[in-house]
Amino acid sequence: MISYLRSLTGIQRTAAQATAVALFMAGMGWAAVPLYDLFCRVTGYGGTTQVGAGSDRVLDETIVIRFDASRARDFPWEFRPVERTMEIRLGETGMAFYEAYNPTDEPVAGTASYNVTPYAAGLYFTKIDCFCFEYQLLMPGERVLMPVTFYVDPDILDDRDARDAHTITLSYTFHRSPLREDLASLDTRPAEPAAVTQ
Repeated sequence: MISYLRSLTGIQRTAAQATAVALFMAGMGWAAVPLYDLFCRVTGYGGTTQVGAGSDRVLDETIVIRFDASRARDFPWEFRPVERTMEIRLGETGMAFYEAYNPTDEPVAGTASYNVTPYAAGLYFTKIDCFCFEYQLLMPGERVLMPVTFYVDPDILDDRDARDAHTITLSYTFHRSPLREDLASLDTRPAEPAAVTQ
């Protein structure tokens, strides 16, 4: 490679270097999102929650979990938490429900992004199962309850930045997703009434 670069003229060498820099920058741009996502999941940065199984210890100390819901501007669903707050013990498994309703006359798919505040609590807020892990599709007029199962790791008490959090807010924002090919051809018209025979 070095001998190849030496054989080029000044303009050719500059063009080759500029192309190499452009390819490197494109590769870094492509890798930035997954690497940032991995960083946030490992560190809890920006309120990114953890995913895991249930806790092996439960303390008597409690914490309040507040539930928040929003939608992207172009997203037509109605979306809200069934209950606004819940008090649970550290390490105890909690389950909360969000309600979603599609008021349109067409199927609408979505995925939910999420975080917790204060951000320092993200490292200790662990989801066991969540509707946000999967693609969601609501048919016209469909209303569903979507569960999230979680716990707050008792190790939060050992973190000087997070231990004074008495309330953690779990926030979801739904965004429109394209209909998957296997669902786009669904017939969503109401069924014709059965013929009455005399």
